[in-house]
Amino acid sequence: MTETTEAERQLLIVEDDDAFARTLGRSFERRGYAVMLASNVEEVDTLLQARSPGYAVVDLKLNGEASGLACVQMLHRHNPKMLIVVLTGFASIATAVETIKLGACHYLAKPSNTDDIEAAFGRATGTTEVELTNRSTSIKTLEWERIHEMLAETGFNISETARRLGMHRRTLARKLGKQQVK
Repeated sequence: MTETTEAERQLLIVEDDDAFARTLGRSFERRGYAVMLASNVEEVDTLLQARSPGYAVVDLKLNGEASGLACVQMLHRHNPKMLIVVLTGFASIATAVETIKLGACHYLAKPSNTDDIEAAFGRATGTTEVELTNRSTSIKTLEWERIHEMLAETGFNISETARRLGMHRRTLARKLGKQQVK
């Protein structure tokens, strides 16, 4: 294996759920990737000082962090050719658009597995072959997307999001608890 091939097969997983990160890491190691794990922006910054991975998988919502969006931005600045896939249990159009603008090549809703992520690395460029649907948007879907857009704007601060949306914090927490996909 040449040095460039080794660098290209380096994968950084940014995930605050240790068990999921280890499981995903082992799965990618079996596929020939050299895996590095980080759970927050500071760890990513430290890793990037010594290594330059060709791939990254970033969780959108990290504990104690505004979001994984800051990681995506940092990774893209470090290496614009890096293939970055964002995983989230809080999928919305707003966060999908922002991740792509910041440099991610793909955005996947959880649960996603190694096959899904590796396939997303392979679909880094757009295609005109995507099937268009005629599904109309419901009021609930619009509300859900607006909540997630505001969550992203406030760095996933539930109290501030509730204030900006004009609803009680417990009401917002209940809505998020009902819709949570993990």
